[in-house]
Amino acid sequence: MLTPPAALHALLFASGEPLEKKELASVLGFSDTELASALTGLAKSLEKSGVTLIETATEVELRTASEAAPIIKKFRETELARDLGKASLETLAVIAYQTVGTDRGGAEGADRGGATRSDIDWVRGVNSSASLRTLLLRGLIEGREDPKDKRRIRYSLTTEALAHLGVSSGAELPRAQELSAAARNVIEGAETEAEGAG
Repeated sequence: MLTPPAALHALLFASGEPLEKKELASVLGFSDTELASALTGLAKSLEKSGVTLIETATEVELRTASEAAPIIKKFRETELARDLGKASLETLAVIAYQTVGTDRGGAEGADRGGATRSDIDWVRGVNSSASLRTLLLRGLIEGREDPKDKRRIRYSLTTEALAHLGVSSGAELPRAQELSAAARNVIEGAETEAEGAG
């Protein structure tokens, strides 16, 4: 059985993004005092590990330690020199086809606001954190706060990505409306399923 700090570590690692303390306490069944104790234990266990615990008044996240900055920089430089892999291309495609929708006047093909990480994960069936990081580093996507839920980030294509693909908007992508509708149906089905379970 996992110790409280180990359980907390597992959740933060699996998330790959900041988690609210109240959510962590709820999932783990901890009181505020137990969560504070587990956070202290986790921070202590991470000392000299290359990973550190970042904590605000309301959120917690795992990050690389500042001492690791030189090797992380070297890694990112080599990462940027490589071709995009299959996972990154899949992630880029989901984001691209989620941006195709309707504009203010109802015309097909304008930006729909992009896709959240949970949308992308659901369509791909796997965690997409690493692919999103790669695409962000290369300037092919950008993240903005989701107006419907300020805790989520909504990713969309940058002009750099559109130029690289040789199109001026998402509407010019091959089978744009068909594939956009298919992606939307999959995501809406997942949201309906989640609401039914809740």
